[in-house]
Amino acid sequence: MCGMYIATRNIKIIIMEKVNQFKIFLVDDDHFCLNLYEQHLFNIGCTDVTRFDNGTDCLNSLTQNPEIIFLDHNMDVLSGFELLKKVKRFNPNIFVVMVSGQENMKTAIDALKYGAFDYILKNDHEAEKMEDVLRRITEIQKEMSKSKYPFFKKLLTFI
Repeated sequence: MCGMYIATRNIKIIIMEKVNQFKIFLVDDDHFCLNLYEQHLFNIGCTDVTRFDNGTDCLNSLTQNPEIIFLDHNMDVLSGFELLKKVKRFNPNIFVVMVSGQENMKTAIDALKYGAFDYILKNDHEAEKMEDVLRRITEIQKEMSKSKYPFFKKLLTFI
């Protein structure tokens, strides 16, 4: 069950100018969650959002080169972890954010171990966490574009 709470409030449009340029994939087998995530992203200015209700369709669409994937952990057929591993093999530079209703520390640690950029717990604060992730990714990309080092050296500066 998706716990995102969207109230009529002033949405922080301060996120950044690049947010609406991100190509974002949403992957969740819960259509209610997909609708909430998509609407929230539209509300904060993201216009290039593609939804998938299963991991297989997402995997088959990776040639569209998403920059960010918000990925449900618990899905049928292809689990979030399996999809995460395949996405990272396809393109390790895609920011994958695992979204889960499980408050299990091992699940969160495994997600990060397999290459997830972050782990968001499904609760009343999902919207703010998604915004925070987008802010951090924007900051990382800004810093990387300033540097004159090759990509792998840029990445090492953040570690």
